[in-house]
Amino acid sequence: MRHEQYDPQPASPSPQSPAPSPQSPMFLTLIGYRATGKTTLAQLLAERLGWDWIDADVEIERRAGKSIARIFAEDGESFFRDLEAVVTAHLCGRWRLVLAAGGGAPLREENRFAMHAAGPVVWLRAKPETILTRMMGDATTAGRRPNLTDQGGLAEIVELLALREPIYQEAADLAIDTEGKTLESLTAEILDRLHLLPGSEDSP
Repeated sequence: MRHEQYDPQPASPSPQSPAPSPQSPMFLTLIGYRATGKTTLAQLLAERLGWDWIDADVEIERRAGKSIARIFAEDGESFFRDLEAVVTAHLCGRWRLVLAAGGGAPLREENRFAMHAAGPVVWLRAKPETILTRMMGDATTAGRRPNLTDQGGLAEIVELLALREPIYQEAADLAIDTEGKTLESLTAEILDRLHLLPGSEDSP
């Protein structure tokens, strides 16, 4: 994670990471593993800010006309990742939007670049055991989200987090630990740490 708080001032670009937008951020991306609260927090943050919000996975399913599980089964992961990149680029071109990105979206450099060009990126963190509990409590997860390894369950979460967390950390402007916190307190923490003023046209 390059910095704790989003800096709206332009920075010198590097091959590893794009420079933040010189404009005041009017776009916010939430990243992290599935079941870390991205969709719910995107909605709550959008309500506080007076912005729109969207779940990238839902938009992908809308465009494909089928669930992500079916996309994986019928078209393969490579097709899904290509479609995810197209959707991410399109959504990152919008204004006054909170984006709940797919768990694997930051793995592609082009997606990370698009997110950073649009505005600050917030990584929502949770322990593997917490993620599993949340997933088991979500009736839609099994039907719409495929296993990404042969293991499934806690072993899959641990394995994928080990691979993804360094990328999440690199991609994020701000990391938020979601353990033991209410959705309301998480919303307030994100807004406070990013200096985003609800309802303001000039946030932060």
